[in-house]
Amino acid sequence: MESINEDMLQLLVEAGLVETDMTWAARVAVVVAMLLLIFIINVLFTRVIMPAVHRLTASTKAKWDDYLFSREMLRGFCRVIDPILVYVMLPLAFGDMPQLMGILNKVCEVYLVVVTLLLLNTFLNMLYKMSNEHEHLRNRPLKGVYQMIKLVSVCVGAIVAIAIMMDSDATSILAGLGASAAVLMLIFKDSILGLVAGVQLSANDMLRPGDWITMAKYGANGYVEEVSLTMVKVRNFDKTVTTIPPYALVSDSFQNWRGMWDTGARRIMRSIYIDTTTVRFCTADECAALVADGLADSEALESGRPVENLKLYRYYLKNYLASHPEIDKEQMLMVRQLQPTPEGVPVELYCFTNTTVWPEYERIQADIFDHVLAVTPRFGLKVFQRLSASDLAGHK
Repeated sequence: MESINEDMLQLLVEAGLVETDMTWAARVAVVVAMLLLIFIINVLFTRVIMPAVHRLTASTKAKWDDYLFSREMLRGFCRVIDPILVYVMLPLAFGDMPQLMGILNKVCEVYLVVVTLLLLNTFLNMLYKMSNEHEHLRNRPLKGVYQMIKLVSVCVGAIVAIAIMMDSDATSILAGLGASAAVLMLIFKDSILGLVAGVQLSANDMLRPGDWITMAKYGANGYVEEVSLTMVKVRNFDKTVTTIPPYALVSDSFQNWRGMWDTGARRIMRSIYIDTTTVRFCTADECAALVADGLADSEALESGRPVENLKLYRYYLKNYLASHPEIDKEQMLMVRQLQPTPEGVPVELYCFTNTTVWPEYERIQADIFDHVLAVTPRFGLKVFQRLSASDLAGHK
């Protein structure tokens, strides 16, 4: 820009618009005229151009132009015009004062860098809003990427501003910073790790805002509210907030419940422990009573061989789950016997509810096991329970 300014000054001198003996009154008049011109241009831009652009973007069906030509973007663009006009018109007032011109030019150039960074920041904010409304991008953790771009742009802008004030080349400053790269890596370690982790989380679709995650190491159990460059904010179910470094989600293990929400079903996998001493063969009268009460299938008794009460119990529970209106029949459903333990024989119910709403899920699970506990004695079985002090007192 300095060469442009010098060429402009030479043209003004040749045209006779710049005099070497200009009085300070004339200089002040020129400055006032410059400020008045800048004010008029800003008013025209604000009152005429901006409303016209808004009417034009509102008449289109596309949404991207509503963001890229929003009020914030146009105001940012208007701020960029001011230092350019001042820089171009400075030779009219101070063309014969090279030292003062040099200082004012540096001020204009630094200000131009600042307003350009503000415009870029506004542009990135608009891109972030656009991505939040895009069907495929709204669930991507892109905030950290935008934050990293802002950080890099601010660093580059600061280097350019320092180079302007020191009358040096920006590449020489970058070369000097390269020698202290280790220190910079240490300072921006979290930001760099956060950027890399954010790219991995986004590329592998590991995490989205709104996901329910659990991470015991950090005490996180709730919904992801925000994924930024340096932290992942999780709103726990107890209304507390947990912050996790993004790189911890890549290096450590966490549980994402999104798959459950996508399927619309939630798993029940709970065991009931049967007292081993109550497992036996059913008598003919007991079998007939179970069939009469609808607790056993007569086909299972036609073999003529003795039938175990635990077997009939498992068959009944499987049929009960298969006919339950709030159990998803398309998912896996089974009732199985696990390895016996000192607490008895575990009978595990494995099925999926047809809802993922947490209170509804807990209600369905409780209703099922209320029925399981109530029907167990009908098969001559007992649920294992450790003896309490009152039980021991009753045996005395």
